[in-house]
Amino acid sequence: MIAVTPQAAPQQLDRHPREKGSSMTLTAEVVSSTPAPRRPGSDPEGGDRAGAPTSVSKALQLLDAFRLAGPSLGVSELARRAGVPKSTAFRLLAYLEQGGYVERTGTDYRLGWRLFELGNRVHHCRPRGLRDLALPYLSELYVSTGNVVHLGVLEGNDVVYLEKIHGHRAVRTPTTVGGRMPAACVGLGKAILAFGDAGTARRVVSAGLERRTPYSIAEPGRFLNELGRVRTNGIAFDREEAALGLTCVAAPILVDGRAVAAISVSGSTTRFNPSVNAAHVRRAAAQISAEYAAAQAA
Repeated sequence: MIAVTPQAAPQQLDRHPREKGSSMTLTAEVVSSTPAPRRPGSDPEGGDRAGAPTSVSKALQLLDAFRLAGPSLGVSELARRAGVPKSTAFRLLAYLEQGGYVERTGTDYRLGWRLFELGNRVHHCRPRGLRDLALPYLSELYVSTGNVVHLGVLEGNDVVYLEKIHGHRAVRTPTTVGGRMPAACVGLGKAILAFGDAGTARRVVSAGLERRTPYSIAEPGRFLNELGRVRTNGIAFDREEAALGLTCVAAPILVDGRAVAAISVSGSTTRFNPSVNAAHVRRAAAQISAEYAAAQAA
């Protein structure tokens, strides 16, 4: 509390006209200028745990905006995609840039190397992880078939691609490392779902089966029957269900009988030999399964 003595009051009030008044008035002004205590769980940016976005969530929204766009985006576009004010985006991007999570390219931003480093510490991508162990077998599979080779895992209702090997004359595929495709449309997804728990397959079906091409299986009963055939044969096919002109054969990577991932070979429908490619994929999947299971047990 600031107290003004009667003797000092006239002299101080002459120098500071805005402070005219009694000691009680000055004390009230000082108290009112002190910031109110922050509510437990609240965020300095105005968010709280009750549901309002925090600075952390807004920064994550900005990073996530690059997932379906880019590689470089301006502040206005990032703010629009993330659903945050432009001023907030500009300030948070400065922090992200300082941490190495984004980089400036002129007036635009792109993802930084720190995210690449973190991404390669993800469970299946770390040294001696699934991708590392599978890579020699995937390379051999590409050499023996000459077709596009994929390694993928199930994440939610989608397949996320961990690896892709292809040559100069490879057929075009709608896939990228780190990208996603609906699990029900691709051989990788069918192979994983067929050898996973029934609840996961039901969840994917309940979410709706996307019809990407006229050959996509969009009927729940028919799709579940397809998974039954995959379990019986140990192999899954995508016959132009993800993209026209593209055929794929896939097999699961199994640990204790459950699929943790799958590999596939994809090629042009007009030149693809299903039985020959299926034999190569089945063999490579068995080899990867054995080595990965051994590594998990070690």
